[in-house]
Amino acid sequence: MSQPNMVPVEMNNNVGDGNNNNNNNNGNNITTTNNDMNGGIVLGDEEIDSANTSENQEDGSDHQDPARPSKRKRYHRHTKHQIQELENFFKECPHPDDTQRKELSRQLGLDHHQIKFWFQNKRTQIKNHQERHENSQLRAENDRLRAENHQCRASIAKAICHRCGGKTAIGEMSFEEHHLLLENTKLAEEIRQLSLVMPKCTGKPVMNYTLTPPVPARPLEEIASNRREVYGSIGNVPGSALRVKDGDKPLIIELAELAMKELMAMARLDEPLWDIGANGTSLALNLNEYTRIFRNGLGPILNGLRTEASKATSIAFMNHLDIVQSLMDVNLWSNMFARMVARAMSHDALLTGVQGNFDGAFHLMTAEYQVLSPVVSTRECYFVRHCKQQGDGIWAVVDVSIDHLFPNLELKCRRRPSGCLIQQIENGFCKVTWVEHVEVDDREVHPLYKSLISSGQALSAERWVETLERQCERLAYIMSPNVPSIEPDGLIMITNNAKQSLLKIAERMTRSFLSGVATSNGDIWFGLSGNGGNTVRAMTRKSLNDPGRPVGVILYASTSFWLPVPPKTVFDFLRDANNRTNWDVITTGGEGLQLMSQIGNGRDSRNCVSLLRTPNTSQKKMMMIQETSTDPTASFVIYAPLDVTLTENVLMGGDPGNVSLLPMGFAILPDGTAQPGREGGSLVSTAFQVLAEKDPSTMLSFSSLATTENLILTTANKIRAYFSQQTGMQRSKSMGGVKNEPEKKPCLVFLLNVTSL
Repeated sequence: MSQPNMVPVEMNNNVGDGNNNNNNNNGNNITTTNNDMNGGIVLGDEEIDSANTSENQEDGSDHQDPARPSKRKRYHRHTKHQIQELENFFKECPHPDDTQRKELSRQLGLDHHQIKFWFQNKRTQIKNHQERHENSQLRAENDRLRAENHQCRASIAKAICHRCGGKTAIGEMSFEEHHLLLENTKLAEEIRQLSLVMPKCTGKPVMNYTLTPPVPARPLEEIASNRREVYGSIGNVPGSALRVKDGDKPLIIELAELAMKELMAMARLDEPLWDIGANGTSLALNLNEYTRIFRNGLGPILNGLRTEASKATSIAFMNHLDIVQSLMDVNLWSNMFARMVARAMSHDALLTGVQGNFDGAFHLMTAEYQVLSPVVSTRECYFVRHCKQQGDGIWAVVDVSIDHLFPNLELKCRRRPSGCLIQQIENGFCKVTWVEHVEVDDREVHPLYKSLISSGQALSAERWVETLERQCERLAYIMSPNVPSIEPDGLIMITNNAKQSLLKIAERMTRSFLSGVATSNGDIWFGLSGNGGNTVRAMTRKSLNDPGRPVGVILYASTSFWLPVPPKTVFDFLRDANNRTNWDVITTGGEGLQLMSQIGNGRDSRNCVSLLRTPNTSQKKMMMIQETSTDPTASFVIYAPLDVTLTENVLMGGDPGNVSLLPMGFAILPDGTAQPGREGGSLVSTAFQVLAEKDPSTMLSFSSLATTENLILTTANKIRAYFSQQTGMQRSKSMGGVKNEPEKKPCLVFLLNVTSL
């Protein structure tokens, strides 16, 4: 309720301290409060004439009656004792309740509203003091930053270019120069559009294309060097926030168009630009010839980086436009190449293409490229992807890094013009020529993978085209109206729809397995103790509403080891159901698992999906799905226990997406030492996924870690022991006989409750 004859006043800085010399000579404070009606600060508990008081209290007006003469007001001021008591109480309780205020009014002889207004004013005074103090600090910080800004501008103005010796003008591009640059880019785009229309109007091509590699008018590094100030405005930002301004887009587009010209030349040329690779099956880049032809392209190799460049060609059973769409859609791309791409993200579409397709599209992307091992770090790249139709039924997709244009990014992988040329051929096939050209820092690679990485085979062009060909096969079999399969005698026949459902479950299982082998930057991995030199890496993820995973805390564990036999031998050993008892620590009993159905998903009969079950014994009934996949560059054996009820429902036509999976398995790679006529060893990475806790909010227990570590190490040790024994026996035979060996004790097998997996 508003007080009678309250008028706004200036807030005194010394309210409540009893030392305000600007007031009357007794030095006491004037009690004030905040007026809720007008937002001002007004006097409280004023002593006025009885006539004015009674009249204003009746109508609640803040104005005097103009008919009555104005009389001087008399103000009541607090004594020093009252102020001191209020100050002491304020230190203990700045916000007294109604009971406390009434008690204070009784002790100090003040009105209840006077106590309320005094505390309000005191809090307002302290708040104003704090705001003035903060404002002074911000003003000082602003002055300091302004001085640093002037100092930096002065230093940049005096800077000297280390290449030409002239003065630099970083960040000082004139408005006229910037306008001409944008106008030039716009005219170039108009010429490109007209060049596409003119052949239809005149019947003559605008220009003749030859296999001679075009030499850019300016090397790409010159574009980056001369315009770092524009790219610098993008800023050093994380991958999830990479954006460019409209004024920056023409420069990145020009960079990608020159990269496309370089890719086309590298894809069409053979010798002397490309030589036979170390493994005898792929092509390796001749760096001297490349430097001579392209005048360094993006510039010289950065200090500490090593060049990996390869080229491979393959025939894929897929429409060429479908491949283009898979490459330009970041989700389709990362799923198709899950063996090499740990994670990928599309940040911005500079141009989306014309006429409803990807012709002329430019996408800014980030990707982490992985070697399937927990001891090898992923390669993170920032790049622009450009798609362009090169003729009737011919498309090209190129990547080129833009991270080197950011001044503060310190990435260990740089993509020079890399990508593929896709050419349509008859009967639904297309020819894919892949060029992979990167610069990497691999000085800290684990010794186990040193040979594979240094040979360039880990992420070579051959691996990309073999993976593409294998994925096209898998997709074709899933969509086939008649999926081939083998069912042993005495078992029920599985319908074609059930086979397709099992293939979809296997596809999801494989993607899940691959996401838990390598240590991606987006996950938090930690090391376990291990033994015998093994390095076991682990991480956890919480599963809540994913129908394809059980609810709870899922523990991922992975380790890598070397075997002295070629990858084909390891793959054939692991995929054979008769050998499971030699290494499988999940299934119990000595009879192993029986085959219910083997469904083909590739031209090679070893590429298949198998449905297994325990024999009809007294042990708990169990089913398992397993996929075996192999190509010349990598092999996989991946399996997962299945819920029997849900699996039988899928076989009867149920939804395969409701089947929960916790995959386990092996990724088998060559060790990089193979040469023509000489087989090398194998690098095997095994990974387990275990439901460690059924409650997602529960902390991971030590027993779960210890059990999972023992599972994965026991599996690896049993496999190594088997091949060590086989190698020793072969060596003994070659030396004239088999030596007597002491009897080996059986390895400890850890039993798991499969339903909890």
